[in-house]
Amino acid sequence: MAIRKFLKHVVEALMALSLLGMVIAVFGNVVQRYLWGTGWVVSEELSRLLFVWLVCLAATLAFGEGQHLGFDLVTARLKGAPAAVLRWLSRGLMALALYFLISGAWQQVVVGMDSRSPVMNYPLALGAGGILLMGVCMAAILLLQAWHDLRGTTPPDSHTAPHNADTATKG
Repeated sequence: MAIRKFLKHVVEALMALSLLGMVIAVFGNVVQRYLWGTGWVVSEELSRLLFVWLVCLAATLAFGEGQHLGFDLVTARLKGAPAAVLRWLSRGLMALALYFLISGAWQQVVVGMDSRSPVMNYPLALGAGGILLMGVCMAAILLLQAWHDLRGTTPPDSHTAPHNADTATKG
């Protein structure tokens, strides 16, 4: 699973670069306003765009690692068929939510191709593209988790399966 580790490091690096860009844009703007009474016009737009991508990348990474907030008080105590039914029901609901997220993000990307940001003049589809990428990646992760469940195999990192009883007893 070297590719999985590589992708994780790429996403973490992109998150770090987004955060660095936000810090430079906002802090630089504050310093310029304080010292010279002026600021960077692009600071607000750039920091907002980087924040959207940071959140989307972080949410995707957290989902892939099974670190999203979840309520497993009941499911962690179930075994056998009842646990499997609830696990598949949960996956179905997540798939439905992801369908709506992906289709809505795609519509925003299409509309945003012809719309430009007021200051930086980038296509607004760039912001919606982060949400689209997040939804597609989460859907792929959900499919991989379902595939491993159907085959009865353990995913490369056993904590990636949603509602895993082992994660409920840890920490």
